[in-house]
Order: sequence, then structure tokens, then C-alpha cells
Amino acid sequence: MDSNSPSSGDETAFYHQPSPNTLSEHGHDHRPETHTKPRLTAIDSKRSPSAISLRAFVLGFTLGVSLFLAFQAIGAHYDPLWRAWIFLAALAVFHFLEFYITARHNPPAATVSAFLLSQNGYAYNVAHTLAFVECVLRTYIAPHYFPNQLYLQPIDALMPSKGPIRSIWLTLGFAMLALGQGTRSFGMAHAGTNFNHLVQSRKKAGHVLVTDGIYAWLRHPSYFGFFWWGLGTQLIMGNVGCLAGYAVVLWRFFKLRIESMYP
Repeated sequence: MDSNSPSSGDETAFYHQPSPNTLSEHGHDHRPETHTKPRLTAIDSKRSPSAISLRAFVLGFTLGVSLFLAFQAIGAHYDPLWRAWIFLAALAVFHFLEFYITARHNPPAATVSAFLLSQNGYAYNVAHTLAFVECVLRTYIAPHYFPNQLYLQPIDALMPSKGPIRSIWLTLGFAMLALGQGTRSFGMAHAGTNFNHLVQSRKKAGHVLVTDGIYAWLRHPSYFGFFWWGLGTQLIMGNVGCLAGYAVVLWRFFKLRIESMYP
């Protein structure tokens, strides 16, 4: 298409081709009127309110439905698949907080990409899909291969007859999940505008190296947080294969990423 031709992305389009200037005897211009199309915000534009609200709605809906299904599975007939629904709920919370913390403490970076729904690459989506699939297969094909009979205390007061809900593995998994999410979110909030989801090759104006608060204890709290968040989800789900896979892949990924920062 010629660069001078109007396209669907142009702000203004002409419904009638204007004719040469012709003035009536009274001096009125009789050229056809031009109409300006209202500018519509693209659903995938970087700061589109509609795009941001749509993603937030989907994440909130996913969280609500997942928690409902999880509690239904636990309360009705103790279906072990509740673990998979908790995993989806944790994912929804994680991605929503990525945007929320960014918008609250680093507004210039609050674009749709801050949700990290499609910015982590193909491997990220494959890993989570495999985790969900392994949990489903474990639940219905080999439900006993993962150790789940170690009780902390016989204090299942809410559902005493519904199985080993409070096992060492589940408790450890939820603790790691909370630790990871809290550390990552707090680190992002504390860094404020100095935090960026992408590794920067050049120092931007106004950027400072944060060394106080949580950064006095952890150089990379966001990496630390996601690493333990990921392992915690796999303990909750009872996934042996993905637990090992997440540990190796995440450790290697963050190790190489940190090394690339300090060659």
C-alpha cells in the first residue's frame, strides 16, 4: 500500500472525495463535508484502559472460579484435583499483583505488559501447562506416588474426615508460596521506579541502585521470590516431575540472568 494512502489505522478518513473549490455566488463553499472517525483505543495498545481492565477482569474471574472449584472439591467429596484449582488461583493472583504493584509504585511502567501474561516466553506457558497436566494425571492415574501421608498434627477441625489436607508437604508448599509472593511483591514495591521487568542494558535517567530495606538482605528479591513461589506451587500440587523441573530450570535461568548483569 502506498504510504500516502489512508489505512484503517489513520485517525481521519474521508467518506467523500472533496471536489475543487467552488464558491456560490454568495461566497459559500460547496465542497463535500469530511467526517472524522472517532479514534478507538486498540485492545492491545500499551496503556489502553480497556485492555488493562479486560486482563484484570479475566484474572479476577479466574481467581473466583478457581477458588470456588477448589472449595467445592474439598468440601463435597474431597477430590484431590482441588490442588490444580489452587494453582490456577495462585497464578491469577501472581499476574494481577505484577501489574498492581507496578501501577502503584512505578506508574510509568504500568502497561499491559506489566501483567506478564505473554512476556515470559513460550517456555513459561509450557511449564505451567505441564504442571497442571501432571497434577491431573497424578490425581486420576497414580494418586499415591507422591508422599502425602505425613501429618503435622491431627487438627483437621474443619474437615476431619476429608483426608490428609494438612500434610507436611502441603504446609511447606503454602509457606513457600506465601514467602515467594510476598518477597517478590515487597521487593518490587520497595524499588519503585527503579524496578523493571526487563533487564536494562543502559542506565536510565533517575535510576538509583537500591541497597536498603529488603535489598540489604537480598540482592534480587524478585528472583528469590519467584523461585520459591514456583517450587511452592509444585509441592501444593504434588508434582514430582515438575518440582524437579522447576528447580533446575528456574535455578539455571536466574543464575544465567544474574551472570549476564555482572560479566
